[in-house]
Amino acid sequence: MTNYRDLFRTRGVFRIVVSQLIARFPAGMLSLAALIHVQRQHDSYAAAGLVLAALAIGQAIAGPLTSRIFGRFGMFRVIGVTLTIAALATVSLAIPGLSVPLYAVIAFIAGASTPPIQPAARSLYPSLVAPKQRTALFAFDASVQEIIWIFGPVIVTFLSLSIHSALGILAAAALLVTGGIWFLTAPQVVHAVSGEPTGRLGSVLRSHALLMVLAVGFVISAATAMMEAAVVANFGHGGVQAGVILAALCASSLAAGFLVGQRRLTRWSLAKRLGLVGVGLALASMQTGFWWVLAAGVIAGAGIAPVIAAITHMTSTAVASSDVAEAFGWSTTAQLVGIAGGSSAAGVLIDAYGGQVALAAAAAVTFAGVGIASFVGRGQPPSRRAQEGPTRPIPRVTPVGA
Repeated sequence: MTNYRDLFRTRGVFRIVVSQLIARFPAGMLSLAALIHVQRQHDSYAAAGLVLAALAIGQAIAGPLTSRIFGRFGMFRVIGVTLTIAALATVSLAIPGLSVPLYAVIAFIAGASTPPIQPAARSLYPSLVAPKQRTALFAFDASVQEIIWIFGPVIVTFLSLSIHSALGILAAAALLVTGGIWFLTAPQVVHAVSGEPTGRLGSVLRSHALLMVLAVGFVISAATAMMEAAVVANFGHGGVQAGVILAALCASSLAAGFLVGQRRLTRWSLAKRLGLVGVGLALASMQTGFWWVLAAGVIAGAGIAPVIAAITHMTSTAVASSDVAEAFGWSTTAQLVGIAGGSSAAGVLIDAYGGQVALAAAAAVTFAGVGIASFVGRGQPPSRRAQEGPTRPIPRVTPVGA
């Protein structure tokens, strides 16, 4: 196993990893912050869900398109322009008293201008380290991003529920600008030269492995977002219980990611890891007690980062090197749409039936993902036995003189 310390001795790795991590914090904050802010302004989770749907549509458009045009306009220009627009739109989303349609328009602009920092960073990784270190770097990236989901929801719940509903959105904008500028001015980004894609937009979707990544990424993100919204609805009215539960879920995910993130993938890895998430969500839907939901969240969290690590590695090997940025763009889009779509669906369910039904729906979505990962073999890693090759029969030894 490659030592993580050796990775950060390589020039440029620390700055790229940390700056993109800071810039991506809004991914773990903006949907939840917008949900709380719009709900407080209009006293309706359904209205907040409509705004999050607009955010999701914008993100769906942005991901693969902005990543693909790196080769034409350059990574520096694309990220610089989208970062500026996204920052302005995110700040505007925090304005109180706007109508739901206007919030939706602003959310769409914020989503459509999401800077493609994650695809950019992951397309740079292979050029930063030696081939033998790439698996460790991708695993570290997939695991450490759980910091976003540990501190992001906690920051939002504290600022938006305890002080003012707009502060969570403003904090997301501040982190986006800070990390985005640090990433943008890195020499590796300024001088990056991306190859022209090998086919038309969307041609990478012919890869069965990438389609598996998109499906699983959507499922895990939607289920996690639904749990976040349900926890806020059940425990967010005063106190810090909601933030504690979400922090425990993500801390469990972070620990599990470092523990199993570098293990060799097999045919059943995704199904097993998704199944663990589904079990935790199902348990959380059965009771409303704080300690019960906290324990269930820890169980669910133990599968999240390992799933992300698996689909990240699958994406990096699913397409040609010149198409990796676009592939990561599609993967990021699937996850962001899952987050916004899950929050939107949870908002409607919470208004109509309550938080426990939203948790049960999150479990159902996850088990649907388990079914996909179990029954769709194409695009999956081979079984462990296939990776190790056929087992040789033990030769029969005949004793001398027999």
